[in-house]
Amino acid sequence: MNITNEEVTYRIAQLSDVEAVYNFEMKQKFAADDDEMETMMAVWSSSFRKEALEHYFKLGWSFIGSNSKNEVVGFFMGQPLLFFDAQTQTLWIEYVSAKNLTITTELVDIAYRLAREKHFQRVLVPESIQGLNLEKVLPFQKWDRTTSLLKTTK
Repeated sequence: MNITNEEVTYRIAQLSDVEAVYNFEMKQKFAADDDEMETMMAVWSSSFRKEALEHYFKLGWSFIGSNSKNEVVGFFMGQPLLFFDAQTQTLWIEYVSAKNLTITTELVDIAYRLAREKHFQRVLVPESIQGLNLEKVLPFQKWDRTTSLLKTTK
């Protein structure tokens, strides 16, 4: 599934995209003169660390946007959750990052359309996405589940 919009081409992310996406996100989040140790610590607890990108990209539910120079301009990391919260199929969007709101909007819309096309019951997105002034109206709803966690690490 390739989608082209205003010189940005969207396609399913591949394992071969990990390095380019990682470099894109590092440039988005950190300045070249930031403290290297602090940057490494921040990356380790981020959604976009290389191990996470590899995991998500090999599943085939993540998308990447590239410009006419084949440079990464945005991406989302997604995976299906089967039989989760009494739903047969849910698309979990772990992380979305883009150069601008137009690309963010398109990436979220791609996740939504992909889930509808594959007959998923819903898409779970970070709450921060709903707070953006996206350029398309999407049928966001609050998830009415209150979930607690049991932390298994220190």
